[in-house]
Amino acid sequence: MRTRIVTIGIGLATMSAWLSAAPSTREIQRVQEAAAVLTEMHQASDKDVPQDLWDKAACVIVVPSLKKAAFIFGGEYGKGLMSCRRNGVWSAPIFMEIEKGSWGLQIGAQSIDLVLLVMNEGGMEKLLGNKVSLGVEASVAAGPVGRDVRAATDIQMQAEILSYSRTQGIFAGVNLSGGVVKPDESDNQDVYGKGVSPKDVVMGGAATPTPPEMLPFIRALDRTPRS
Repeated sequence: MRTRIVTIGIGLATMSAWLSAAPSTREIQRVQEAAAVLTEMHQASDKDVPQDLWDKAACVIVVPSLKKAAFIFGGEYGKGLMSCRRNGVWSAPIFMEIEKGSWGLQIGAQSIDLVLLVMNEGGMEKLLGNKVSLGVEASVAAGPVGRDVRAATDIQMQAEILSYSRTQGIFAGVNLSGGVVKPDESDNQDVYGKGVSPKDVVMGGAATPTPPEMLPFIRALDRTPRS
């Protein structure tokens, strides 16, 4: 009886923390911007992530409107969202941040959008922990673009994470080796409350139903296959 009471108490405390949390205007804007990146990306199937890879991805991370100064001069983070498939349905998204890397392809761009496909549960587990060094603790490769996944190389097909960038209307694979990705603890607490971990949200269904402010990103992830 006492065990049951304690369990109920923990559940109520978690629910209370979630209900009292609320995303800020800045966080809501990030959700909307990330959703817009996906929507625009899917409008041209010949310049999109191949459908087969999209269908196999365990998680998707989108970092919108990343300023180049954040990478070249340091001192800032790129911020975005990640959702993972849970029983075939996209989970409530969590906030993620990506730290500086040395990606020469991006020099000269005013801003870029990043899209990362996490291709297996191993990669997902790493990203839901602490920070992950891309290319060291998690294998990463520039993702193939187009309708046909058969154009992908063995390196791409074996990578835990496939990475893409969009700048000045051009969508292409990009090598993000040297970057660091981790959950954004403060923003996740704003939305889901203290004591609710990113893994609780993505894997444990702690954010069921999904907060309405986060739904635009979920809708954008539900990509409709094209003929």
